[in-house]
Amino acid sequence: MKVKKVPMRTCVVTKEKCEKRDLLRIVRTPEGNVIVDPTGKANGRGAYLKKDVEVIKKAQTSKILERILEVDIADSVYEEAIRLCK
Repeated sequence: MKVKKVPMRTCVVTKEKCEKRDLLRIVRTPEGNVIVDPTGKANGRGAYLKKDVEVIKKAQTSKILERILEVDIADSVYEEAIRLCK
């Protein structure tokens, strides 16, 4: 039987390579909105964060997602990300 390739992505905070299912995707849509994408398939520019509350809080304090996605990000996006990773 053929073994499926597991997609790997890099967390923008820790720079760790992890399986895609262990990461959370934050997306800037073409309209300029920022959303949390639990499916990993939403249209737009995405950045990956490890599903860990500490990593998400560090991303919020360092504003790394704002630099990568080139847009201001509301606190509600980080709150939703924390809620999804629990």
